Amino acid sequence: MYMKTAHFLNILLSAAVLLLVGRLVWTETSAPKEAAAPANTTWNHIMSRTSIRAYSDRAVTQEQIDTLLRAAMAAPTARNQQPWQLVVVTDKSQMKALSEVMPSGKMAAQAQTVVVVCGDMSRALSGEASSYWIQDCSAATENLLLAAHSMGLGAVWCGVYPISERVAGGRRVLQLPDSIIPLNMVPIGWPAEHPQPKDKWMPEKVHYNRY
Repeated sequence: MYMKTAHFLNILLSAAVLLLVGRLVWTETSAPKEAAAPANTTWNHIMSRTSIRAYSDRAVTQEQIDTLLRAAMAAPTARNQQPWQLVVVTDKSQMKALSEVMPSGKMAAQAQTVVVVCGDMSRALSGEASSYWIQDCSAATENLLLAAHSMGLGAVWCGVYPISERVAGGRRVLQLPDSIIPLNMVPIGWPAEHPQPKDKWMPEKVHYNRY
């Protein structure tokens, strides 16, 4: 009699445990969860990237440069026009010359390489969409910056266009034809500084459905 009672109690206990586990699983999968930052490397690279303006003497390899350029050219582009030309500067005298004609680009003289992102007007759209090349080349530049950061490199976006003196200076140093407009230049190297990323999240700048 005792054995039967114990067996019966064990069955009841097992059933109760199964019901409890099932309820916990259902609650975990069905209950609404608070939004959280995604735990992936892309998110981390976006949120931790900073502008780096000081570089060490460590060289950037051709393979690393090619990786950066491939990332830049993977950017979205209106009607797939890809209206960019990327001028890679590795010659120290050329980098110094660029630093002298770009007031915000003095750090180019100390970089290991500089990529000048240019718009190719022979690939630009016509009519009201003629300025889309700026958006396309800007998207390529951001890809370049994020790729550099993901590789441990430091880089900074230095604006060129539409300031006429900077455009003229870039054209002169790089011997660009009239159809090629330098949009910006990106000095790149191994960081010699480690500034903290800024928190730029401002919910008051977000608007749903209308302003």
